[in-house]
Amino acid sequence: MQALTLPAKRGWQWLADAFRIFRKAQFMFPLVVLSYWMMMVIMNSIPVIGPVAATILIPIFSVSLMNTCRLLDRGEAINPTLLFSGFKEHLSTLLVLGVLYLVIALGILGLSSLFDDGMLFKFFVANRESREAVEGGGDVMLSAQVALALFIPLMMAYWYAPVLVAWHGVTAGKALFFSFVACLRNWRAFVVYSLAIFIAGAIIPAFALRALSGFFSGPGNTALVMLTLTLVFIGLPLLYASFYVSYRDVFVAIDEDA
Repeated sequence: MQALTLPAKRGWQWLADAFRIFRKAQFMFPLVVLSYWMMMVIMNSIPVIGPVAATILIPIFSVSLMNTCRLLDRGEAINPTLLFSGFKEHLSTLLVLGVLYLVIALGILGLSSLFDDGMLFKFFVANRESREAVEGGGDVMLSAQVALALFIPLMMAYWYAPVLVAWHGVTAGKALFFSFVACLRNWRAFVVYSLAIFIAGAIIPAFALRALSGFFSGPGNTALVMLTLTLVFIGLPLLYASFYVSYRDVFVAIDEDA
């Protein structure tokens, strides 16, 4: 399996194409995405077993969201039951991906404990807030930088892996390898893509919030509420649609349904 190598400017186009997909179901698609996040919040609220299960199921629900985007891209109708479509194909391999991700992520956070006496690990895993972690003490910042450096290759390996397993039936190991290589070969496009997300998700909302604050003042911070709702109902669906678009572009030559 060979991934295409795209020009850097294609990273911006992933967001533009994602918006075209989003426009095909401006109510139902956000509903599917919001349902997913609500489910994750509920699962993570269950002590111990909830966060573990939620993490293991991430690859499966990732496939569900990609199935939704693929149908929209084809101009087909979608419905909320697609949220569970990821359970239908290659479930055992997707579960293996989830377990591997959990183990590796815990290993990375465990390794970061060497730099901050486990502060970051407790903050994310044990759900124990600490003043030093929240305020970003020096040791915690170093630990976070080390964890981020290690999580980047992990995310590269998992970026396309669930879809490669579900849509192409490859093994977990091959899916992780192909995904990593595809991201590495297209690092320029991913840099532009990351910058586009930062601009669309951070810089523009910051200016919008400042502008809206002039119109909405007083208790309740109406401007912030409106901006948050916009990011939830538009930003998150766009983000997931862009994941699909990047796959469609990079692996177009091997897509059996293309």
